[in-house]
Order: sequence, then C-alpha cells, then structure tokens
Amino acid sequence: MPDALPETTIPDASGGRRAGRREWIGFSILLLPLLLVSMDVSVLYFAVPFISRELEPSGTQQLWIFDIYGFVLAGLLITMGSLGDRIGRRKLLLMGATAFGAASLLAAYSPSAGALIAARSLLGIGGATLMPSTLALIRNLFHDAKQRATAIGIWSGAMAGGIAIGPVLSGILLEHFWWGSVFLINIPAMVLLLILAPLLLPEFKHPRPGRFDLPSAVLSMGTLLPVIYGIKELARDGYAPVPVLAVVAGLLLGAVFVHRQRRRPDPLIDLTLFRRRAFSGSIAVNVLAMFATVGFAIFLTQYLQSVLGMSPLRAALWALVPSFVVGATAPLAPGLAGRGVDRAVIMCAGFLLAAAGFSALTLVGTDTPLWWLLVASSGYAAGLVLVMALVTEMVIGVAPPERAGSASALLESATELGGALGMAVLGSIGNAVYRRDITDALPPGLSPDALHTVRETLGSAQAAAALLPGRTGDAVLGAARDAFVGGLHAAAIGAAVVCAAAAALALYALRDVPAAPLTTVADPEAGQPRGYTEDSTDGSAYQSAVTRLP
Repeated sequence: MPDALPETTIPDASGGRRAGRREWIGFSILLLPLLLVSMDVSVLYFAVPFISRELEPSGTQQLWIFDIYGFVLAGLLITMGSLGDRIGRRKLLLMGATAFGAASLLAAYSPSAGALIAARSLLGIGGATLMPSTLALIRNLFHDAKQRATAIGIWSGAMAGGIAIGPVLSGILLEHFWWGSVFLINIPAMVLLLILAPLLLPEFKHPRPGRFDLPSAVLSMGTLLPVIYGIKELARDGYAPVPVLAVVAGLLLGAVFVHRQRRRPDPLIDLTLFRRRAFSGSIAVNVLAMFATVGFAIFLTQYLQSVLGMSPLRAALWALVPSFVVGATAPLAPGLAGRGVDRAVIMCAGFLLAAAGFSALTLVGTDTPLWWLLVASSGYAAGLVLVMALVTEMVIGVAPPERAGSASALLESATELGGALGMAVLGSIGNAVYRRDITDALPPGLSPDALHTVRETLGSAQAAAALLPGRTGDAVLGAARDAFVGGLHAAAIGAAVVCAAAAALALYALRDVPAAPLTTVADPEAGQPRGYTEDSTDGSAYQSAVTRLP
C-alpha cells in the first residue's frame, strides 16, 4: 500500500512525492536486518577455535559450518524475492525476522556440530527472505528518485560495513562470553524489527501475481547452489572432478530454468528486464565489481595476520579503516548523479580509482608501512562502492514496482556469483605464483613432506617452519612470506585489469542510459497491468501509476 504514510509525504516542486521523517525512520529500521545478515557471513571467523573445542566437528563439518549459510542464502534469493512480490514484502520481512531470530537461538545453544550446521542453514533461509525484502521496500518508501538514490547509497555502505564489522564484533564478544554469543546478538535486533516494522514500513505486493511456480523455485536453487559450491571448492582446493561436475550440472539446470521462465505466463523472474541496458549492463558491471572486491579480500586479511604478524582481532580492527571510507563514499555517487553527472562516467571513474588502488598494492612488500596498505585498500574499496551504489540504484530504478523483489534478488544473486568467481580466479592466480616463487626460494635439504606442506599455503608454511630448526625455519618463513607477497601482487594486477576492463564496459553499456524506473500502468478496463512505461526521473509518473494499484 504505497500511501500507508500520507501524513509524512511532502509534495515536491515537480509534483512527485518526497519521503518525510517517518519514512527515513522506517528506512533506518531496514538497516538492522541488512547489517545482521551481512555480519553473519563473517561473524564466525574468530569463533571456530572455540566451536572446535566445544563441539569437536570433523574437518568436513567445520567447512559446512562456515559455508552452509552462504550456500542456502544464495540458492534461495531468487525464490524469496519473487515470493515477497507475491505475498507482500513487509510480510516476508517479518517472517524472515522471526525465522532468523529463532535460528540464531538454535545456533547459540547447538549441542553438536550437526545441530549447528542445521541452525546455520535455517539462518540462510531467514537471510534469503530479509535481503531482497529490505531493498525492495526502499522502492516503496522512496518515490522520489533522488531520495531513493541517497537511501540506496546508504544501504550499500551498510552492507559492506556489516561484513567488515562481523569479525571485530565476534572477537570482542569472544573475549568476554562463550561462542554462542555471536549468534545471540541477532535476537534483540530482530525483536525490535518485529515491533517497529508494522508501524513504519508500508506493505506492497504484486496486484496480479499469478501462481507461484514451485518447479521454477527448485530449478533456481538447482542452478545457483551447485555453481557457487563448485566455484568455491575449486578456489579452495584446485581442480577436482566433483566441483567441476557441480558447476556443469548447475549450468545445465540454469538453461532449463531460463527456458521455463520464457514459457511461463507468470515467471519467477522477468527476463524482459535483461533487454534493457540499464538492467543487464548494471548486473554485468556488478559481477565484475564483486569479482575484484571479494576475490582480493582474503589476500588483505592474510597479509595483515601472516606477513605483518597481527592477531586476528587486531587485523580485523585495522581492516575496518577501508570500511569507514566506504561508508563515507557510498552516498557520494548518487549525489553526483543527482547533479547531472552521467552515471556511466561515475562508474568508470570508480573502476579507475579501484584499478589505481590495486596497482598501488603491487608496491607492497614484507616491510611496507601499514599506512600505504590502508591507503591503497581504501582507494580500491571507495572506487568499487561508488560503482555498487549506482548499480543498485539503476537495477531497482528500472524494475517495475511489482517486480522490485525479484529484481533485488537477481542483483544479490549476481553479487554472490561475482564474489565466488573472484575467489576462484584471483585465488588461483595468487596460489600459482606463491607455489612457483617458494619452490625457487626454499633452502636445500628439506624432506619431501616438508616441501609439500610448505608449498600448499602461507599458513601451512608457517606451521612447517615452526617445526624446523633455527635458521632453516627462519629461511622457510621468510621465503613463504616473500612468495605470498608475490601472489598478492599477481592478484592485485588481475583485479586492476578487471577494473580497467569494467570501466570501459560501463562507458560502453551504460553511457547516457537514464536510471528512470519502469512502472506498470493499470488497465482501467481489465483491472490488471498492461505494460511497462518509463517514469520521469523525479518519480512523479511512478506515483501517478502506483496509486491506481489495489
């Protein structure tokens, strides 16, 4: 119901509708689930040793404790986005908050590793309902395009900040409480959301949603889960038949899914959106931005901990510095676009800034001052968040209001895919250079077992060096750190090249493309949508059309 808060709606000069204080307060409530869902991706970083002592998981169980949340979240995004369009986004948000809070309680008091894996999968289900709902509701809270762009910029900064805050908050809690406390912090926020959301957030759903297509939902999960699983396993362990087969199976199911969407009268996703450059170009650009962001993140944290020798908590605190820059930069891009700067030009500048940041990281050595690392990292993070804020604005802007949930889910699915690809490709490049360099630099006389261990990763080299006598151990550790920095340089070059190519793509695909929303115009005779039209950029056409929806 778009007019749920009429007393807070202020007409602007163009006849559109501007959000008032209560809409902005409602928006701040939407940031709660966004922060918690993004934090839960990284909150277990410091808790693993404590969980291992208490629950004694096997190696496989420990991996699934980490990974199951992200897999379930990614697999259900499209399904939940479409479901929110059909049953109501606020309703789905409240259902997700209830599920997320209950799953957090189960996770905190899990008596076994299997129970914790099950609770983490339930958290993934809850997260999949919350993520697209928050972004889709922004579409309903802010009818004015400039206000919506500002809100989306803040939303983008909050999502990136949540991932960075997760390890820090985890480390602080674990210094004073038991490992389950990292999950219990979710519950008060979910309770607050359940109380305030019905008072401050409007409900909105598709006026003529059609039947929910369960086979399409299964196919979407069957596409995303094996593809993302396979890519992550290949990034972690290198080539193996099972991950490759998983990727191939997912792609085949994806082809079946797309074919079914083309034939359905009420598809899970609206494939016609991809015919618009503002949508398809933004999705492609977002994949490349996430490729660079997530693919390089592991090198930064490993450098702080394993090369500079920081504790995990101290490394996480220093890693917050780029996050502060991100939070300040995210609203800047919509502001520039609102002043008439072409969004493609802003995205191009953001990618070039990111490429410069990655290039600066190729000058990092084992004894480089910390400030250089932080400045370079802040540069690439700031550049990429400029891109991601505008991408989100354009995707949500061109989606018709009744499809905002599924459009949000497509964007977030592309985010997961881009991150997984980045981890696989940049991680493989870094590992290949590490193994080449350390093989040439190791001192003679090491046993075959020690050679194999040292060549695996920097972490395994550190463990092996600790068992070797005096100078030999020091030589191995020094060679491993130098080789890791070589791998970091190679990954940074790869990320810089991708960002430079993405800058060109943004100019080519999105130059002079307006972020004008699409809306559905009600057919007065049939009482149902009859087609899409473009809004004016001030949102007035959107308001005139949406007020006629039931």
